Amino acid sequence: MRIRIIAMLAVTMAAVSCGQRKDSTSLPRPFPQVQVPAMVTDREEAASYLAEHYWDEFTDTSVLYPCDSQFVNGVRKTDLEQMYANWLAILDMVPLEEAAGYAGRLFRQISSVESRDTSSTVFETMTDYTQKYLYDPNSPFRNEDIYLPFVKAMSTSPYIPDGKKPGYEYDAQMCALNQVGTKAADFVFCDRNGRRYSLYGIKAEYIILFFSNPGCTACKEIIDELESEPHVKSMIESGRLAVLNIYIDSDLAEWRKYMPIYPDSWYNGYDPDYAIRTGILYNVRAIPSLYLLDKDKTVLMKDVPQERLFLWLRNIPV
Repeated sequence: MRIRIIAMLAVTMAAVSCGQRKDSTSLPRPFPQVQVPAMVTDREEAASYLAEHYWDEFTDTSVLYPCDSQFVNGVRKTDLEQMYANWLAILDMVPLEEAAGYAGRLFRQISSVESRDTSSTVFETMTDYTQKYLYDPNSPFRNEDIYLPFVKAMSTSPYIPDGKKPGYEYDAQMCALNQVGTKAADFVFCDRNGRRYSLYGIKAEYIILFFSNPGCTACKEIIDELESEPHVKSMIESGRLAVLNIYIDSDLAEWRKYMPIYPDSWYNGYDPDYAIRTGILYNVRAIPSLYLLDKDKTVLMKDVPQERLFLWLRNIPV
């Protein structure tokens, strides 16, 4: 995957800027590519430049193109969605704080288009894509930390209907929980015998926080994957890695029936006070949900797609 992204980056660096615009009646127009300055030769710097300036020409308000169900500012809608996905792949190559800043910049750019021409569908389309890719719990690109500045801006934007703003304000509040680089919220959990423990009472170099449900097919796949990785099993056995498998719903009889499926080497527990679901501690929008913490309970990965977590685990030095 990373090789493909690097190859795409190299092609994009070599691409020529689209130059003069076509007449606004000529549709479709190609998505305007970014030209990285010749002086930028470092790949990380090039990725940052691309991520920052990716939407500059597309959202340039000096000339606006017609929009309809097939075209967004002159670009075919299907092409635009692919370009959005490509932008997210570039964001993955820059530091998280930078990526979040570029998401905020995109919101300001599409807001400028909306202020220039309210008949344009740029604002509507790009907000839809951002929600779909960065916040949908089924998206492999989901990232609440990158989505946060975007949804914060949505909650106060004059271009968002007032009736929708409280919902976006709530989403921003939830996205702000347990951000990467901050300490994870502590909570109490009980094991099958009712003994009480806490997240912060677990001592390990790394902790996988795994929110799961009995009978969840995707959860079982994660269990099988963690159990089948010799390196991961070795880390658990040595105490370097702990897995905290937490059930946050109320059907404890069903949870106890599923107990033989859960590895004995894990911490398997339930939330006795429903604090995780009702206490605004974690934004668990779908099951399964995975977090990675370090020994100080600092969040390293938040609601991370399982493929990313497994890739990270495979690269931990023995």
